[in-house]
Amino acid sequence: MKISCHLITWGDHFVHGMQEASTLGYQACETFTRLALQYENRIEEFKELFDQYGFRLSALYGVGRFTELANRQELLDYNVQVARFAAACGSDRIVFGPRGPRTEGGTTLEELKIAAETMNEAGKRCLELGVKACVHPHLRTEIQDESEVDAIMELTDPRYVFFCPDTAHLFRAGMDPAVIMRRYKDRIAYLHLKDVFPEQPDLSHFPILSGDEQMPIFCELGLGPVDFPSVIEVLKEINYDGWLTVEIDRSLSTPINSLRICKEYIENKLGLTLAV
Repeated sequence: MKISCHLITWGDHFVHGMQEASTLGYQACETFTRLALQYENRIEEFKELFDQYGFRLSALYGVGRFTELANRQELLDYNVQVARFAAACGSDRIVFGPRGPRTEGGTTLEELKIAAETMNEAGKRCLELGVKACVHPHLRTEIQDESEVDAIMELTDPRYVFFCPDTAHLFRAGMDPAVIMRRYKDRIAYLHLKDVFPEQPDLSHFPILSGDEQMPIFCELGLGPVDFPSVIEVLKEINYDGWLTVEIDRSLSTPINSLRICKEYIENKLGLTLAV
């Protein structure tokens, strides 16, 4: 298993994020796709930035309203564009991120069939470029609940569409990440490691909080209720040797401090190493 980090916590300053993350020992990352694509005509410059900090690009995030047939061609073109850029930069993964908003009552089976057809075609085109497409269930989008995850995994072609479980999004949608991962163990090809802010936080773990502000949805690894040892156990069972990408949407201190907390948890509690 290889550890990557998402530079989302640094916002648009992904180069500064790489610099700080590298001082902690991280050697791979995701960054915002819109930032990466600014280098679409300067790929060598983008690769040189990564080389400067000893980094590899673990994946890029494709996205789309997969349930909308009218936008299918635009969605296919965009995700192929992202996959082509990722491949040129040495990455072989694209994350298929569904879009919101959720419709009342959730996504219908007919809508999920449309989504699956689109994902199959997009996944096939990405694989032709040497990039595996991994569907990522996401809160407040068209693929959130367990029934939607099950349907999309059943309806998509396992040759072309793989699975990117996100531990926090699965947990907050009412699922046990380890159970879902074991169900689709043969299709896991990428993973986001993410924790959920506890309902009754121990303020000693979050000293910056005054107690009356709006809490974030997600937090640093090990400070919330997600059972990461069980997640790692599943990955060991299937001899997973791909990327585990640490993701923290918003830091309650500083991005580097949040990533340090995650590093310490990964190394000291999960027994993994950051070395690639």
